Amino acid sequence: MGRMMLRGGTAAIALLAAGAAHADKAADTLRVAFTKELESVDSYFNSAREGVVLQRAIWDGLLYADPQTGEYKGNLATEWNWVDDTTLELKLREGVKFHDGSDFTADDVVYTVNFVADEANGAVTQRNVNWMDHAEKLDDYTVRIITKEPFPAALEYLSGPVSMYPSDYYEEAGPSGMGLKPVGTGPYKAVSVEPGKHFVLERNEDYFDGPKGQPTIGKVDIRTIPDVNTQMAEIFSGQLDLIWQVPSDQAERLAEMGQFTVANESTMRVGYLSMDAAGRSNPDNPFTKLEVRQAVNYAIDRQTIVKELLKGKSTTIDTACFPSQFGCVQDVTEYPYDPEKARELLAEAGYPDGFTTEFYAYRDREYAEAISSYLNAVGITTDFKMLQYSALRDLNMKGEVPISFQTWGSFSINDASAMVSQFFKHGELDDARDDEVLAELDIADSSIDPETRTEHYGIALQRIADQAYWAPLFSYNTNYVFTKEVAYTPTPDEVLRFHTATWN
Repeated sequence: MGRMMLRGGTAAIALLAAGAAHADKAADTLRVAFTKELESVDSYFNSAREGVVLQRAIWDGLLYADPQTGEYKGNLATEWNWVDDTTLELKLREGVKFHDGSDFTADDVVYTVNFVADEANGAVTQRNVNWMDHAEKLDDYTVRIITKEPFPAALEYLSGPVSMYPSDYYEEAGPSGMGLKPVGTGPYKAVSVEPGKHFVLERNEDYFDGPKGQPTIGKVDIRTIPDVNTQMAEIFSGQLDLIWQVPSDQAERLAEMGQFTVANESTMRVGYLSMDAAGRSNPDNPFTKLEVRQAVNYAIDRQTIVKELLKGKSTTIDTACFPSQFGCVQDVTEYPYDPEKARELLAEAGYPDGFTTEFYAYRDREYAEAISSYLNAVGITTDFKMLQYSALRDLNMKGEVPISFQTWGSFSINDASAMVSQFFKHGELDDARDDEVLAELDIADSSIDPETRTEHYGIALQRIADQAYWAPLFSYNTNYVFTKEVAYTPTPDEVLRFHTATWN
């Protein structure tokens, strides 16, 4: 396959290069673009990276994980200790107020935990919350969270996706009301929400003195602009101050001009192909056969995709987790690029002339098209379908997708449970339904012994690799482009933190 390049945007850059206008910081408003339409601002009812960004701006967790060191610090809680293997006691920070003026107390923790932990309430990413059984109030500023079983990754989740909501407001407004008029304790208040299109945040002048630090910029104005060329046109014309997730070729050209700051940072996001090994879409679909799944793994030249398309700090990935995550054992079966081997395996599976399949993706069309080309080259003819994220997720949950290009950022949780256990424990997104994998993950997720956890994650990951349930592909990097008036340092967890941005 010849050299693959991202061509979109080159002409746009050339046309705009001569007259770039920079934003005026006098309005104290940071103007930002999101690419993906966010289905709900309520952080428990979306699983998009944009949702994580808004979550960390509007809400707070009980704990805070330093994005550089991973050290846990007190946030809405100031002290915590395990009373026993399933009981975590936390002392809460006093004097914190929600954006609506109400006091943060133990009642809010108890209501939030008990609501989201109840599967009937439908939190989108159950893995983030279903480890909690319930919460109990000891006094106004002391709570206990009771886990269903020992869950050693609890602190990681409490510092990430588990945010605290105001009990009275959430009980009345529910997820739909919270999605339209969010109320948290975070460094920014949401003052305007136009679902999927436009969000305006305003600095919380009363934000408590915690580990996040005080926000500097007065307002953040976020618009959804799906087309990256339009985003680049607007940053040139001074209508935007910061864009992110910019494809590598465009970012390189922007960097060469010297008119913007271009920062590249690695992320925990992994790209992978998921295949319907369990026969959910069709009991007779080709991906129920091991040889076909192995052929898919051999068919993809991951190194070339990383070198030519992702660039930056991306690397190839061999496991169903991110290498830095605890328990993400790397010593598993690997599938080097070998198209001839792929064709042989297809023939062994009964497809000497290949077959045709629907192939789905929701982002990074250039990457998906490159993958599709590699599959086509070995005889797997793809009927390529590009959908919105929410639409593809719905199809996935219904088990109607034979093969798809997906990505997962683990909500920036540095524990293997946030990825491998999300997709291989017989949930709605599990296309393998392997009882052996499930049994190993159950042990790994609940053991308090680190060596036991590592051992059983390793066994599960080895079986996933041997059975080729996925074709792990590569890690992502993110390109941030912002005007010279903006000062911002990206972090490796792919969370855009508005409260750390300042004006130069």
